[in-house]
Parts: sequence; C-alpha cells; structure tokens
Amino acid sequence: MILYIAEKPSLGRAIADVLPKPHKKEEGCIRAANGDVVSWCFGHLLELAEPDQYDPLYKQWRLEHLPIVPDNWQMQPKPKTRKQIALLRKLTKEADQIVHAGDPDREGQLLVDEVIDYLKVPKQKRTAIKRCLISDLNPKSVKRSLQQLRDNSEFIPLATSALARSRADWLYGINLTRAYTLQGRQAGYNGVLSVGRVQTPILGLVVRRDLEIESFKSKPFYEVLAHLKTEQGEGFTAKWQPSAACDKWRDEEGRVLSKALAENVVSRISGQTAYVKDIEKKPKKATPPLPYNLSALQIDANKRFGLSAQQVLDTCQALYEKHKLLTYPRSDCRYLPEDHRAEAPQIAAKIQAHCPHFSAYHTEFDFSRKSKAWNDKKVEAHHAIIPTDRQLDLTKLSRAEQQVYELVGRQYLAQFMSDHHYAETRVDVVIAGGDFKATAKQILSWGWKALYQKSQSRSHDQAKVASDDNEVCLPALAKQQALHCIKGELLDKLTQPPKPFTDATLLSAMTGIARFVEDPAIKKILKETDGLGTEATRAGILELLFKRQFLVRQNKTIRSTETGRALICSLPDRASKPDMTAQWEASLDAISQQQLNYQAFMQPLTDVLGDMINQAKVLDTSLLKRIKQKPAAAFKRKTRKRVSKPKMAKG
Repeated sequence: MILYIAEKPSLGRAIADVLPKPHKKEEGCIRAANGDVVSWCFGHLLELAEPDQYDPLYKQWRLEHLPIVPDNWQMQPKPKTRKQIALLRKLTKEADQIVHAGDPDREGQLLVDEVIDYLKVPKQKRTAIKRCLISDLNPKSVKRSLQQLRDNSEFIPLATSALARSRADWLYGINLTRAYTLQGRQAGYNGVLSVGRVQTPILGLVVRRDLEIESFKSKPFYEVLAHLKTEQGEGFTAKWQPSAACDKWRDEEGRVLSKALAENVVSRISGQTAYVKDIEKKPKKATPPLPYNLSALQIDANKRFGLSAQQVLDTCQALYEKHKLLTYPRSDCRYLPEDHRAEAPQIAAKIQAHCPHFSAYHTEFDFSRKSKAWNDKKVEAHHAIIPTDRQLDLTKLSRAEQQVYELVGRQYLAQFMSDHHYAETRVDVVIAGGDFKATAKQILSWGWKALYQKSQSRSHDQAKVASDDNEVCLPALAKQQALHCIKGELLDKLTQPPKPFTDATLLSAMTGIARFVEDPAIKKILKETDGLGTEATRAGILELLFKRQFLVRQNKTIRSTETGRALICSLPDRASKPDMTAQWEASLDAISQQQLNYQAFMQPLTDVLGDMINQAKVLDTSLLKRIKQKPAAAFKRKTRKRVSKPKMAKG
C-alpha cells in the first residue's frame, strides 16, 4: 500500500481524484480502489513544546530564568490534531511506501518530515520515502507530479533549514517576549510586549517612518521653467539645470534654496533668444513584466484594489484550493519551467474566456515567443503564480477573487506579446548662458502594455512628456535651432515628508529591505535574499502586529501606536532593525544549499541571545512607563486570559 501524506485536506483530495476509483472516504483519509491511501496534515500537526514542558518552574515568568535554551528539543501534538496523529501512526505502520506531499517550500517540507520523525517510522521505510511536488491542483498537473516523484532524502537540507528557523524563532521569541513583557509590567504596562525576529524589524520600519514624518520640517525650494517658442510658433517648456556655480545655494539633493537666485534667473531669461544646444533621441524598449510571486501580487492588488496582504493571500488560497484556477500561491519565484510553454495556448484561451476584454488583443498573442520568464535555471521547488487551464463561471467568484484572477491572467498573457517600444528624446537649450532641459517619451508601439491601458486609444502621433506638474509636447527640433523664451516662470515649492506606509509600500519595503540598511556587507546579503520574512509569512506577521495593537490602519495608511513605538524605542537596535534577520535568512538559505550546517547557525544565535537578555535585564523602563495605561479595550479582551502565560512571539 502506498500512503500519500498531503499538507492539507484540499491537496489530499486532489491527489485522491487521480487515483483508481471507487474511493472509500474515511475520517482523515481516502482509500483508493487499488488499496493506496491518501491522508493529510492540517498545516503543522506538531508544535515545539512550551518552556514549562522542559521545567515546571518556567510556567512562572521570571527574569532569572532567562535565557531558556532546551538541551533536547521536544515536539508535541497540537490539541486539535491528536486524532490525526494517531491515524497517521496507524497508516505509516501499514504502508509499504510513503509519499511526502507537503507544499513545495521550506515549511511544507518540514511539516510532513517532522510528523514522520515524531512517529518514529523505521529507518528502512524512511529512507525509501518519495517526494511529490505539486503546484497546481488540476488533475492533469497532479498526475504529472505523481509521475515525477523524487527521493525525499534530496530535501533533507531544506527540512533542516526549516527546523533551524523554527527553533531559532522559538528561542528568540520566547526569551525576548518574556524579558520585555516582564520589564513592561515593572513599568506598569499590563500587556504582552511580544518580540520576534521578523515582526519586530517590520514594526521598527513603521515606527521610524512615523517619527521621521512627525519631526519633518518642510523647507522651501525653487525651480525655474522657461516657456519657449519656435519660429513656427510651436511651444514647449524646459527646466533650468543649475550649474556648479550655484552649488552653495543648493541642498544635498540638488534643490535650489535661494529664492533670489531663482528670481534672478527668471528675469534674465524672459524675452531672450535661445538655441538648441543638443538633441538626442534614443529608441528604447520594455520587456514584459515577469509573472507574479506572492509579494508582487500583493503589492499590485493593494495599489489597484486596496486589498490587504492577508486578503490577497486568502483570495489566492481560495483560487488555488477551492476553485483550482491558480497554481500554488505562496511562491517566491517569478519564473516558469520551459516545458510549461506547451500549455500556453490552452491557458490563454481560459483566461480570455474568463476575462473577455483581453480577447481584443488575441491577434497579438504569439505563443512561439519566449519571454525571459521561461527559465528552468531559476525555478526550484515551485514556479510563478499563473492561471490553470481550468474554466469556471466567474460569477461564482467573489469580487476580490475576480480581481486577483484578472491581475494574474494579464501578467501571464503579457509574456506572449511583443516588447513595448518607445523613443526617449532629450533636448538641451541655452538661454542667456543658462542650461535648460526638456525630455519626452514617444510611444512607437504599445506591445504588451496595451493590456494595461485603461483606454483603447493607443495614438502616438505626438511625443508627450510630464515635466513636474505640466504635460507638454515637444515639436520637431534640430541642433542649433533658434528659439525664443517668451517668459520664465518661478515654481515655489516645499519639501515633503516621507509618506506613511501602506500595505503595498510596506510589503515593497519588506521585499526590498536592503535600501533601509547602511552597512554595505548587510546590504549585499539582503540583495541576495528575499528580504524580511517569506512569501508565506509576511501577510500573517502584518496581521499579528495589528492584532497586538502595535500597528493600526488609518484609511489606507499603516501607522504605529504608542505601544509599538515604546517597544521599539526600548529595544536594542539589532532587535528592531533588519540586519540580524537578514543574516538569519542568508544562513538558512545556506543550510538549504548545504553550505552551512545546523550547529554553525544555532550556536552564534544562542550567544547573541544571551547578550540581548542581559541588556533587557538592565533596561531603563522610563520609555515603557509612557504606556503604563491599560491596553485598548479590544486588545485587553483578547489577551486577558493569556497575560499569565502568553504564547511565544512567532516571526
């Protein structure tokens, strides 16, 4: 008998659907006609034991107990999963062959492997376990995956990486959450101050942005526009380019701070002759954007439809599990396997059936075209999120499901359209010895960008350019051509504070966290990793920060609360900045690539943790006293029962 262990029931049912019928459905499993059995987990069936499982003294939170570092790690079934664990114990004993069918990522690998370890499956049977990687729940794709089984032993480094992540998060979250919660109580705050290696740097980003906004002092700066005409009466506008002689009146970003200087330029150029010093026209092209991974999809869906990261993840899960219209959604990859190109015409036909407005461009789809998205070398456990070849009545979908499906479908269809071609023109003009510049972008052929246009009009008769707030047209110009400056115009502007985070910009910051780091070595690491958190965890961590009332939503923006600010200002920088978690992610990736071993990651972490606990023990609690008032009512109701024994901080 072959036993398939899926990550969740929906995946288990998809596997059973392609096994011989009739099926016998039992509680927790499905038996196929040939005797094979499909069972499943419900995500993680097991969890790391709480501290008091190692020593009853740890049930009471005390600073002198910290840091808590288990010598022998223990796993325990979650309260609601004991029955499923018992069933899997029975089935693994009966099975001749076990097939691991967890989701194709780090956590998916661990959550089935840890059950197999916990059940003490005999070594001979364990070494024969096969791995099935399924990213599309439609029968054809599931069948193909079952025909391409690999040895589960190939994925031991991936599971080790996930195990190291899990234990490190436990150590970090349990110890620092206890330390700062206890110090908060000393300061009069009767709530849980949770600390996590991902959630806390994310909170730190928002707190620092909010403080920067509040302390920002706007200052005036000035720009000069020249309104020009040709001898034929065609007009356009060019912007003043201050020379090096003006540097002492400019700030570090090159903005002119002297109004008198700008006014002098306006008076000097008004009514004067001018000429075209140089003109450069370059043909350029833009290739289609890569298909989505989860973060890119969450960012676009928030910008376009205002959906939160969690809403997009939940929507994608429904489109994947329930409707089977999308492939595996928790993907961090934006590339596709080359052998999937054969399915492109069928998938494109289904997208057009679901979204008829895309059919207007069907003559422009070229399925022989190979965009940069098709790259086997950049596809590992899973590929980009794309539509499946299943057709469904979209009226059965919620509005959010329709919106997300359309975004994914458009991004897929773009792969089969031509490049977007345009010409970029730069004109340098001299007026009374001063340099001015105008630029324009002229559309030559829309290509894939046609799919993204709100209007069907794709005229490109004129070159248009947005110069600050003014949209202008450039006439045909030639080098040394004489011009006339009708007048100069002074633009009186104010520097603007940075904008508060939104779901889209915060997700973008998490995935591109390198730009918030000054250390060149750390910046390099971050550029080579996926940023803060993973595709699967980012949305949940954000929601956790809202639930704990460290963050709040104000319309579309995300702001920090008094509690969140006090916590960040009390923590050492390495706990509230992304540098350390970036190094973690780099190390975890190295473990999965067999470039680093488990102990080489865990031992330095334990040493650092001890230092951080010592810092917490001598903390000046004056900042925490700012929040000694009771937590907000909603937060208090949710945490009242847990204050005596709060759970660890996850992430």
